Amino acid sequence: MSDRLPHEKGFHVSWDQLHRDSRALAWRLDGQGPDNGDWKAVVAITRGGMAPAMIVSRELDIRTVDTISVKSYHSGGGKADQRREAQVIKSPDAELMGNGEGILVIDDLVDSGKTLELVRQIYPKAHFATVYAKPQGRPMVDTYITEVSQDTWIFFPWDMALQYVEPYRGKD
Repeated sequence: MSDRLPHEKGFHVSWDQLHRDSRALAWRLDGQGPDNGDWKAVVAITRGGMAPAMIVSRELDIRTVDTISVKSYHSGGGKADQRREAQVIKSPDAELMGNGEGILVIDDLVDSGKTLELVRQIYPKAHFATVYAKPQGRPMVDTYITEVSQDTWIFFPWDMALQYVEPYRGKD
């Protein structure tokens, strides 16, 4: 048994890496839309999906970009983040969305799949794409780039600051 806490099995993603992986996601999605390969719009799941959605929309020359805000975590009062039932707190334009056909819904990560499950219920014909996927949530995503283990904590560039980190083994 490991003495490490779950967040200590970390996968650190730099801005450069996120950009490369988001471009790879765009390349994978290119020509896959239902309208002669084109997509109508990109919808980012806030907040983590905003950077990848911007990159995907740029690479695929999709000018219509909207957001959906889903809240599924809350601070545990000093404890690790705790899950709660997901709820939509801001929806994209209803006329644009319809049932989701021709829409790319982008997020940074699918973890448990609860967020994407909720959004998929609302927009069943949308195409769901994430940059990173964990096994538990993978059935909720149509396209992703990199899979990481369920017990890996992904540190995104917007979550990090530059500081000294002790070596994994030893002190020198």
